[in-house]
This record gives sequence, structure tokens and C-alpha cells, in this order.
Amino acid sequence: MSSPSDRPAWYDAILPVMDLRLGQVVRGVAGRRDEYLPVQSRYVDDSRPGTIAMLLAQTFGFRDCYVADLNAIAGGQVDAATLEAIAVQGLNVWLDAGVGSVARWQACSENLRGWSPFRWIVGLESLVSWQAMRQLVEAIEPERLVFSLDLKQGKPLTNRPELVGLSALEIAKTVAGMGVGTLLVLDVEAVGEGTGARTEDLLDEISREVPEIELVAGGGMASPAGIESLMGHQVRRVLVASALHDGRIAPYHGGGRGAGWE
Repeated sequence: MSSPSDRPAWYDAILPVMDLRLGQVVRGVAGRRDEYLPVQSRYVDDSRPGTIAMLLAQTFGFRDCYVADLNAIAGGQVDAATLEAIAVQGLNVWLDAGVGSVARWQACSENLRGWSPFRWIVGLESLVSWQAMRQLVEAIEPERLVFSLDLKQGKPLTNRPELVGLSALEIAKTVAGMGVGTLLVLDVEAVGEGTGARTEDLLDEISREVPEIELVAGGGMASPAGIESLMGHQVRRVLVASALHDGRIAPYHGGGRGAGWE
């Protein structure tokens, strides 16, 4: 399987992930954020965001990056300086900063001091209400908004009365009906575990019921085969983090499978 860039299609599907905490890039562990520790990469000697961004852009050749600002997701202020240090390496940032309402989106935008991410992530975990979702769809250009269907052990991750009790498929169909064009499906229990995304059946349901929506998924990717498997479920982009740093997925430099890998 190849792509227009002369790299395997699965490689171009990778959306590398950076989780930020206290000014460092940390490694996700099944969604237990209090256990996240600074990432250890076989390619660089520190976990500073600028260093990791340079690694992803220059060594791996990626153009996009999913960035989760864990402090902002917990309700704190977005880390503007760190995000700018990532973007200056040439990466298009998909930003998850705990946006769940227009007021929160506006506050994050103001704190970014004029810099703007490539795409904004609106996560189910952070979403205040359906009304807030409608307002966000109106406020953010459709091509720049991604809804993250956050799951835990297959169940929607929310404590909002209006949303509790809805199935993942019902939520996916509702946001698609509001005009959301890109949907991220992620079970936090799979993050960093290397055991696969655990969402394949749901992805199939969504692709059948809402064929017009672009699917993004990830969590627990351990090899190219795992990425290719998700692509077989109509997934366009696949989130990958740990496997990039520990060498399970190596940089590709062109020239064919035998010669192009590190």
C-alpha cells in the first residue's frame, strides 16, 4: 500500500501525538493522567516540546501533530508559549485544550495571542451541552473543528445529564447532524497500552450510519499492521505516540521498504 508521497499509505495516515504537562511531553497511560511521566525517546535526550516537535518534523517527516494540553483540559490556561514552540517547527497543530463551550474557545483563542491552531478539538469529555456544541459549530470554521468521541471501556466519557445514557453511535450521529465533518474515536483505556484501539466495531457502525463523516482513531498502536487495520475500518488518520519513541514505528526516508527505514 503506497501513497502519493512515495511513502506507505499507513505512514502518511499517522497523526503523531504530544501530551503536554508542566512544560514537558509526557507518555499516556490508559487515560490515568496523574501517572503520565516525561516521554523517553530513543531519538532525543529530553522531553521538551520543542525537541519532540523537531523530532517529529525533521526525523519522521510529519506535517501535522495532535497536541493535548493536559493542564488546559483540566481547566487551566492554555500553554501558548509551548504551543508556539511546537508550531515553529512547521507542524500543523490539532489542539485539544479542553474546549467544551464557545466561552472556553474564546478564552483559549485570546490566550494564544493571535496564533491559531490548524484544527480545534472539541472533546466529549469537555463538552458542556448540545447547545454549546451547536454554538461551537457556528463559531469555528467546519474544516477546523474535530469532535472527539471520548470513550472509556467503550462507554461515552461524560457526566453531563443531557449526554449521559446516550450510546456512542447516537452521539456520533448527533454531531454529524450538526455539521461536524471530522470525528475522532478514542477509548482512553487503550492509550499507551499497545493492544490496539478497541473501537473497530464502533468505527464500522459509524461508517455505515454516517458515511459522510471523516474518521480519525487511535490508541494503543504498536505497529504498522495496527495502523493498516484501522484504515480498513474507513479511518483516514491514526493517532500514534509511544510506538514512535520506542522504535516500534521507525522513521521512513523514502526509497522503498528495504532501503527507506531507519
